[in-house]
Amino acid sequence: MSDDLSQRIKLALTELRPYLESDGGDIRLLDIDADMNVRVELHGACASCNQAAMTMKAGVEEVIRRAVPEVKSVVAVNMPSNTL
Repeated sequence: MSDDLSQRIKLALTELRPYLESDGGDIRLLDIDADMNVRVELHGACASCNQAAMTMKAGVEEVIRRAVPEVKSVVAVNMPSNTL
C-alpha cells in the first residue's frame, strides 16, 4: 500500500468519521491493492446497521473517490454484501 495513497484515504475517512461516530460506528482502512481497490472495515454500530450499504455507497465511497479519483472500488470486508 502506497504511503501517499494511504494518507490521502485516511484523511478522507477523517472527514467522514464524525458522522459515523455520531451513530456509534467507525471505519478503518485495511489495504489498497495494486488494482486500486480499497478495503475497509466498519466498526461498532456501522458493522451491523441496515443502512451500511447506503453509508458505503453514498458516504465512504464518495469521500474516498473525491480525495483519490484513481480508486476503482471501495469494499467493506465485514458487510454481508460487500461488492459495490
